[in-house]
Amino acid sequence: MSEHYYTEKPQSEIRESRFDWRIAGNTLTFVSVSGVFAFGSRVDKASELLIAHFKPSGVHPSVLDVGCGYGPIALFIKARYPHLDVTALDINERAVAYAAKNADLNNLHVRILKSDLYNETGDRQYGDIVSNPPLAAGKAVTSRLIEEAARHLYPGGALQLVAYHNKGGETLKRMMEETFGNVEDVVKSGGIRVYRSVRTD
Repeated sequence: MSEHYYTEKPQSEIRESRFDWRIAGNTLTFVSVSGVFAFGSRVDKASELLIAHFKPSGVHPSVLDVGCGYGPIALFIKARYPHLDVTALDINERAVAYAAKNADLNNLHVRILKSDLYNETGDRQYGDIVSNPPLAAGKAVTSRLIEEAARHLYPGGALQLVAYHNKGGETLKRMMEETFGNVEDVVKSGGIRVYRSVRTD
């Protein structure tokens, strides 16, 4: 059975790609790696759209990036909003190692956890949760990501997910509506959408 990027301990040969990327006025340097989502020489288009259109909810200066990969979403958010306390997590130990490497490379302080979704976050809450969700991991994982997000957000906090609408995004949007009672399309571009739900209770 072939590995996907939700694998906890990738066994594939390590190959690296180093590149610079600019979004919303910030240029960062990354080393992406095989066995981790979006290995290559650019930030993937879906993550880029989420980064470019992210705005903090303002209810608490903290952000959680779930399924951070090698770190582009978390690191660009920290670069753009230095006052935010940013945490990034991934189940993939190689992703965690390279997210930490990229944080160091860009001199950005981001807390990085190896965690199966929210397992290692305890009862902590955040002002915002963001994710380019691991659709390849299956519906059980994405359902948990959305449903458990509600109790990890402060009231008024927001969950923002990005996906190709016709490749799983429509299902994510429906689950967000069912969980939060609200969902909006923040932006649409090239078949990709950023969906946002707010904890209202």
